[in-house]
Amino acid sequence: MIAPPDDIDRIMSVMERAFPPEFGEAWNRRQVGDALTVGNCRYGLIGPDGSDVLDPNTDTAGFFMGRSILDEEELLLFAIAPQYRRQGLGRQLLQRFINQARANGMARIFLEMRRDNPASYLYAAHGFREIGVRPAYYRTAAGSRIDAISQELVFDD
Repeated sequence: MIAPPDDIDRIMSVMERAFPPEFGEAWNRRQVGDALTVGNCRYGLIGPDGSDVLDPNTDTAGFFMGRSILDEEELLLFAIAPQYRRQGLGRQLLQRFINQARANGMARIFLEMRRDNPASYLYAAHGFREIGVRPAYYRTAAGSRIDAISQELVFDD
């Protein structure tokens, strides 16, 4: 799914606000653009009112990016800008991602996150379960290491 430049601007704007720089998790514009030129990647945006149809003058509250291979989907990036958190938008956006994956015939969804990521509660509430750990996978700006936690959501139907 090739994203128009203004949608990449929206993704970058949310990522810059949502991803703490000390963890180095944010992608740069080229990484986002390159990923979205591959046919198996998709993204979604959400506005402050929960809409996925955004007026050009409306802020973007959050986004997801995913990649599918055969019958598996990977949630590559997921973020809600700090000023829009705790309003149900993360739940709504994650549910939209899950529903689309299911509708596209996916059997499971994978994601990977740093240990102690606050979004772990959101993922658990949607049925994701830990399936592995990559010890000391992420490096912070200060040089310390943090484990990566792999999670999976399996569709039972």
